[in-house]
Amino acid sequence: ATTPLADAPLIGAPAWDAACAAASALPPADAPDATEAARAFFARWFRPHHLGDGDGLMTGYYEPEVRGALAPDARFRVALHARPPELVDVDLGQFRDGWRAERVAGRVVDGRLAPMPARAAIETGALAGRGLELVWLDDAVDAFFLHIQGSGRVRLPDGSLRRIGYAGANGHRYTAIGRVIADESALAPSQVSMQSIRAWLAAHPDRAAEVMRRNASYVFFRWRDGDGPVGTAGTTLVAGRSLAVDPRFVPLGAPVWVETMVDGRPFRRLMIAEDTGGAIRGAGRGDIFIGGGEAAGETAGRLRATGRLTVLLPAP
Repeated sequence: ATTPLADAPLIGAPAWDAACAAASALPPADAPDATEAARAFFARWFRPHHLGDGDGLMTGYYEPEVRGALAPDARFRVALHARPPELVDVDLGQFRDGWRAERVAGRVVDGRLAPMPARAAIETGALAGRGLELVWLDDAVDAFFLHIQGSGRVRLPDGSLRRIGYAGANGHRYTAIGRVIADESALAPSQVSMQSIRAWLAAHPDRAAEVMRRNASYVFFRWRDGDGPVGTAGTTLVAGRSLAVDPRFVPLGAPVWVETMVDGRPFRRLMIAEDTGGAIRGAGRGDIFIGGGEAAGETAGRLRATGRLTVLLPAP
């Protein structure tokens, strides 16, 4: 399938009831027959829907750790903002069937939906003086990549860690600055990674802010409790098992068989569509949650490979 699965039953719909009931009867994961029982379960209750011919783009994301403080000072000067109360999220699928999973965000001005300020405006004071600053970081590039990842952990000056998560976005289109840097540096797409982007920004401090502001999308955050980051589906992400997808093509909550390469090795695994992202657009597009910490960041930052997604949907 290369067109949206417009008729795919969403998680929670009656089509899933029987499969969910059967899943509750499966043996524990450590039982001797667990693997065979799981295979039989999926063969009985689901049918595969291939998205593309193995030419989809697979990338990775992770939960970074950044340095921050609850009050600004000479070191901690880069603010992460809480969600402004006037921000409105609109699910366009409620208005027209052909817009399923399409969303816009903005603010209501004189009875009309108007755009929120773009990244450049926010970073130069568009939201200042309203008490929306949630935490201050010591590095603008770390803040920028935290926006891209959507969640992270903040190491405070006393050594404690607090988890921060996605609370909304300003509704502006996401622009991948790796493409901007590649064009200016004559890099091949295969050479663009989180690491190469960071290196370019560090080598061009006079242009870093301007280039990062080419991405007008801006993410708002909130403090979160729990054992891990939470995806769009409202579930805790699991390293190597949670997948970000384009919800126009893949229903959130659906099992997805992923075939790609990670760290030069074949990666073939059943994952769950639990998250979305501004850069995750297209039928065969997938973003693999690698985990948290520096090692996960190294893997996620370099992951860029072709692959194929096979969505498992309830059998008729």
